Amino acid sequence: MNAPDHPGIFNVEAEPASCGTPARHEAAHLHVSGQALYVDDLPEPRGTLFVAPVLSNIAHGRLRGIDASAALAMPGVLRVVTASDLPAGNVLGPKHDEPVLPVDTVSYLGQPVALVVAAGAKAARVAARAVKLDIEPLPAILTIDEALAAQSWVLPPVHLVEGDVDAALAAAPHRLEGEIALGGQEQFYLEGQIAFALPGEDGTMKVLSSTQHPGEVQHWVADALGVPAHSVQVECRRMGGGFGGKETQAGHVAVWAAVAAKVCNAPCKMRLDRDDDFLITGKRHPFIGRWKVGFDDAGRILGLDLLQAAACGFSADLSGPIADRAIFHADNAYYLPAVAIHSYRCKTNTQSHTAFRGFGGPQGIGMIEAVMDDIARHLGLDPLAVRRVNLYGEAPRDRTPYGMQVTDNILPQLIARLEADCRYAARRAAIDAWNAGSPVIKRGLALTPVKFGISFTATMFNQAGALVNVYTDGSVSVNHGGTEMGQGLHTKVCQIVADTLGVPLERVRITATDTGKVPNASATAASSGTDLNGRAAEFAAREIRDRLRAYVAGKHGIDVSDVSIRHGKVKIPGAELEFAEVAKAAYAARIALWSDGYYATPKIHYDPQTLRGMPFYYFAYGAAAAEVAVDLLTGETKLLRVDILHDVGRSINPAIDLGQVEGGFVQGVGWLTSEELVWTRDGRLATHAPSTYKIPTAGDVPAEFRVAFWPEPNREDNVYGSKAVGEPPFMLGFAAFFAIRDAVAAARRERGRYGPVPLSAPATPEAVLRAVEQ
Repeated sequence: MNAPDHPGIFNVEAEPASCGTPARHEAAHLHVSGQALYVDDLPEPRGTLFVAPVLSNIAHGRLRGIDASAALAMPGVLRVVTASDLPAGNVLGPKHDEPVLPVDTVSYLGQPVALVVAAGAKAARVAARAVKLDIEPLPAILTIDEALAAQSWVLPPVHLVEGDVDAALAAAPHRLEGEIALGGQEQFYLEGQIAFALPGEDGTMKVLSSTQHPGEVQHWVADALGVPAHSVQVECRRMGGGFGGKETQAGHVAVWAAVAAKVCNAPCKMRLDRDDDFLITGKRHPFIGRWKVGFDDAGRILGLDLLQAAACGFSADLSGPIADRAIFHADNAYYLPAVAIHSYRCKTNTQSHTAFRGFGGPQGIGMIEAVMDDIARHLGLDPLAVRRVNLYGEAPRDRTPYGMQVTDNILPQLIARLEADCRYAARRAAIDAWNAGSPVIKRGLALTPVKFGISFTATMFNQAGALVNVYTDGSVSVNHGGTEMGQGLHTKVCQIVADTLGVPLERVRITATDTGKVPNASATAASSGTDLNGRAAEFAAREIRDRLRAYVAGKHGIDVSDVSIRHGKVKIPGAELEFAEVAKAAYAARIALWSDGYYATPKIHYDPQTLRGMPFYYFAYGAAAAEVAVDLLTGETKLLRVDILHDVGRSINPAIDLGQVEGGFVQGVGWLTSEELVWTRDGRLATHAPSTYKIPTAGDVPAEFRVAFWPEPNREDNVYGSKAVGEPPFMLGFAAFFAIRDAVAAARRERGRYGPVPLSAPATPEAVLRAVEQ
């Protein structure tokens, strides 16, 4: 591979040896051999206690009493911790609007009301079921429409208006009204929520946490214990999945474990079983979108009035930035000349919903894609033609509703290439012919685009730090503020450091994320883990490399430009030295062999009051074409073929990026087809186990699954010319959903039903059958 002619290059004197190659995941050999250590695998010190939650069985009520006598009489039970036992504050959550444990009011069915501490995990769980709660029921709000009617908000509504929408709607040749519901989604990480708190000397606490945000866990635990942040150390070597569900809500479990450890003065572990995890923790926000849209004969949007209502649960959590990102992605790939977006953050008596891959972006994109589909069905056009005519283009059709100019738009070319590569036109004709002769099995086809903004919308989080150490034997250790949840972040950072220093990848080892090494780190979220931490690690490694080159140049009386480091060799005119030898000699000459690195994303700015600015450093693009079959007797759907062309910039690790694209797509399809969350009228989550909640399996992956990368580096100065790949592929799953809609439309036409297809997500068999007949 040639050295990139891009400002994001690392070792300017050498071609990369690791970046750009499909290096294996840094812990792959540990995963497959069962040697990878997670929190629950670590040795437990003598005297470790176990914590289990006592859960509310009422969605909303007045807490009048807690009777723990039966639990305390059970063998092995040491303590039942209630709000009155808390050592300091009783406040949790990003907006400080949640109690650590409730005092007088319970707000959802499944809310932890007390903690049972016992000598064994099973004993704690059994005893927790024996605690009796006296709760006086109060009226509960459980749905978005109930919250809208009651004006029940966790945060004030937000309105973004660009242009004269009423005039545009009034003047449009065609107008439509529509609605789509987009259900929630359980993160379903393989490793459940867990924390292990170990009291130390002088009031300190070490917490081993499965978290995407160790810094936030540190601050929350410190607040709950009433100690300074420096008295709490949080460590995370790896998670068994996160998907956003451990961005904030791992903090709750860590606080409960730490409070129990403080009260009992003993190591305490809290591991939620799957049922409790489902009941306690938040999901992807369910949304409802309702719109009025005006458009011309070609389907080009002239005006759009869009309501976005999110079910947030009983507290704010991350609902504000999630709903904001839904606003920012209500355009997806399309220019909207006049638009009004009304965002309602609804307070309901359910779990407090939280981050999930895409962070509101999927809900915003789903709404505008449904608008495109409805326009096409109304006009009798191919939905791809309507999507194409609405794409961002040259000025003035290059500015988002929030005022950001789209300067790196590659979608017109990308869509054209995918359309040709997947033989869209020929397959469309073949599917029409199939449907004409098949009364039971209908097929559908859709090609949908994605434009996804990369950066935290809260500007302050777009920063990262890293620490790189070179040892005298030439080996290297790296630490940074990001966390590994299986997505390959640590692997990519090691590749970056290896190439920047000019050493083989096997000489670089990552160490556990630790608040005692890199403080105040942002969450590993917003698809920015590599962008931020990789660049910070690059800067740290570059500093060491430059010191070594300067040392060698001075020692040999040559110019620095005559010293190069690559493949573990330090080359000077007429000689080649071992990197380890140079490191040892540099140490003897008192040259620092460690450095920190810091990176803050440039250019971005954003006014949260006006929702205007440049909240994203760049956009990641992609498109997917999906073909499905729908059984009209059962409503079952089957994904037959998928073609994806996705923009990852210059890939740091093509194998990892391919896995992210494939996995993101399948997870998106799961959200849109099979993963249905159902709450009963008393507020109980009925789908709280694998038996009732259906994530996609290997059998749901299509037999024909083609993925290709767009061959262009990031046009912004990002690390190695790469682009974020964690979240954007998730939205490619809409191709499958709208292919199902396409098949349903064919079935409806045979029944004399034309126009938009009344199908929301998830498109379960029941929903498909209703849509055919509605």
